[in-house]
Amino acid sequence: MDTTITEIAPDIYRLSTYLDEPNLIMNQFVVDGEEPLLFHAGQRALFPVVSEAVGRLIPLDRLRWITFGHVEADECGAMNSWLAAAPNAEVAHGAMGCFVQVNDLADRAPRPLQHGDVLETGSRRVRHLDTPHVPHGWDAGLIFEETTQTLFCGDLFTAFGHHPTTTEEEIVGPAIAAEDMGSATCLTPALGPTIRGLADLEPLLLAPMHAPVFTGDCVRSLQDLAQAYEERMAAEAARYREAE
Repeated sequence: MDTTITEIAPDIYRLSTYLDEPNLIMNQFVVDGEEPLLFHAGQRALFPVVSEAVGRLIPLDRLRWITFGHVEADECGAMNSWLAAAPNAEVAHGAMGCFVQVNDLADRAPRPLQHGDVLETGSRRVRHLDTPHVPHGWDAGLIFEETTQTLFCGDLFTAFGHHPTTTEEEIVGPAIAAEDMGSATCLTPALGPTIRGLADLEPLLLAPMHAPVFTGDCVRSLQDLAQAYEERMAAEAARYREAE
């Protein structure tokens, strides 16, 4: 198992580990600065290789913030391993997620974040965004680095396979194929508007957890993803009406 490091924007690094069995890449991100931030703690089994890779970027005891999109093994399984390795680090997560899960799971009390709260790493501003049930649970959220306009979009745009680090190729089709295979996203009335709200941020980079970093038309891709999900929701609603 190998973790590769790529600087995707100034002071922002992608750490990517490919796993054969699920046929997925696991991406974690470091936003460097005076108070470095890690997005996605990753699985416990990956902690040795990923922490070694992070150590090539910064001493682990410099890590200040640990955050993630939602409570799930690949997002936060190694949270307490990071807390042990980085004594100055603090978990920061959405207030709802802290209340229902992270307060109990974390070895040190987390910092609850409200929608729009900003963590400053130095020259970078990382804004927390509440996105309940987009794509998964109640506590779901994403982060947006304002100065480089990088949207760390978690499980949105997940695509199976071993991919290049970055791409300008169309990413909605592979994401919908993965969705049709796994049905991982909650189809709710809020899904489309929430994704369209992410498009309104006008990101210049999309940094998914399980796909390449996207350097093409990010706004259009988010709008197209929202439309694809809305079409699936409408189809499901029609099936339920027919079954009544």
